[in-house]
Amino acid sequence: MILSLKNVSKTYSNGVKALDDVTIDIHNGMFGLLGPNGAGKSSLMRTIATLQSPDSGEIHLEDINVLEEKIEFRKTLGYLPQEFGVYPKMSAQDLLHYFASLKGISKKSERNAIVDKALEVTNLTEVRHKHVAGYSGGMKQRFGIAQLLLNDPKLIIVDEPTAGLDPAERHRFLNVLREIGTNHIVIFSTHIVDDVKELCTDMAILNGGKILAHATPKELVASLTGKIWTTTVSREEAEKLQNEVNVISSSFDQDNNLKVRVYGDNQPSAIFSPAEPTLEDVYFTTLNSEQHEALTENA
Repeated sequence: MILSLKNVSKTYSNGVKALDDVTIDIHNGMFGLLGPNGAGKSSLMRTIATLQSPDSGEIHLEDINVLEEKIEFRKTLGYLPQEFGVYPKMSAQDLLHYFASLKGISKKSERNAIVDKALEVTNLTEVRHKHVAGYSGGMKQRFGIAQLLLNDPKLIIVDEPTAGLDPAERHRFLNVLREIGTNHIVIFSTHIVDDVKELCTDMAILNGGKILAHATPKELVASLTGKIWTTTVSREEAEKLQNEVNVISSSFDQDNNLKVRVYGDNQPSAIFSPAEPTLEDVYFTTLNSEQHEALTENA
């Protein structure tokens, strides 16, 4: 199964170019779309989900022309937006039966089997009789996954699903996504690097509506081998370093000094030691490179 996007662009009426010539192929498994807030992630998710039309470009899911066969495509789609509604005071089990009926599953025995499976996969079986309105944030997100699984979608889109979840809920939710990702195309958009690192077999970095990088997390991290350097300096020294080397990130240690990570083909100076690259290094290096190119073009 392949979702293929070719030259997809979208500019809103206020002049904001949300998507800029996006071309990418996405295969079965967990695909992470990583980018800062305002990068165009939700615009891309909504465009793929046929909630808005691009100005140009093509989208295909195997032999389905997504933009021309929207009804047929939606039969294969499961979509969980950032905000997916307020639920009435009904139990998870009753709501899932209701949604299954809306999806055309009229036979009760078939509905029972499908609802039971959705509750099991999302770890909600024990709270199936509790009102969804009273669920925690993480439980509501897992219920969102349960309801989109009812029609056994080939493509699942989840947009910023872990935002606002506490660590325990986030962990449970990621485990649910990991389980369903083995048999579906799951596109998972986030600005949290650790979500992609823990979950995804393929990924892309998006900013300014453009795909800046696309590979497996392992391949992207390997591309920085021998190019990440670190040192610990005072805050004053760190400010000076900003003008001398390509600082990609920094964090305070227990002594209130800054541990600085730098990108460079060669050791910047004797105070730096080599560091193992991380996916966070990939993310910041990619964004920094794009910003540098933009400044150069505008100079």
